[in-house]
Amino acid sequence: MKYPNGIKREYQNVITYGNRGMNLEEDLNVTNEFYRDANIAIIYKKPTPIVIHKVDFPSRKDAIITDARFSIPSTTDYNGIYRGKYIDFEAKETSHKTSFPLSNIHAHQIEHLRRIIEHGGIGFLIVRFTSFQETYFLSGQAFFHFLETKERKSIPRSYFQQAGIQIPIGLRPRLDYLKLIEVNNEK
Repeated sequence: MKYPNGIKREYQNVITYGNRGMNLEEDLNVTNEFYRDANIAIIYKKPTPIVIHKVDFPSRKDAIITDARFSIPSTTDYNGIYRGKYIDFEAKETSHKTSFPLSNIHAHQIEHLRRIIEHGGIGFLIVRFTSFQETYFLSGQAFFHFLETKERKSIPRSYFQQAGIQIPIGLRPRLDYLKLIEVNNEK
């Protein structure tokens, strides 16, 4: 066989299994789309509120935002309704191997989750430890129990293993966290 430029190339089909999944936000967006399509729940990612200060128009059809600022602190990442109950949760990833830094969650987000639960809604965290590709559901009650009883700047991974529930990665849905709401309510 004649190769271009006389160079023979050998190709290998290399399959790598590290990082084969999507990031947490993509996984949750695909999961929520499945829930909506199957009429299981209506849950959306909240847009981050911004104020646009400057826009460039390189052509009549195109607009490029060149300067924007956050208008107000956003609350949590996702909200919606499931079986007549309001759901609100924060999703975070960490590359730390031993703990999840509490500095990753802002005080106004914690207060927002607290109010959701006080008003009868379902509030929780979904945290992924990227080094292990482990994703955990941590109920709002377990999260607030930790905050009220521990004086730490981070939540140990072992706490997620003990008080949380690991979310297995599936196909459809990708991260079936709604099933874990049911399991958590039975505890």
